[in-house]
Amino acid sequence: MRAIIYAALALVVISVGSNVVLRSAGFSIEEKTSGPAVRLGN
Repeated sequence: MRAIIYAALALVVISVGSNVVLRSAGFSIEEKTSGPAVRLGN
């Protein structure tokens, strides 16, 4: 049971951490899939 809890916790930490790192590096889906005529909200 403890292994499942640790695995779920590791999944959350890795997901949130990778999201933060990729967004700070400029890899967001909004920036990659929008054209120059699209207005993006900040």
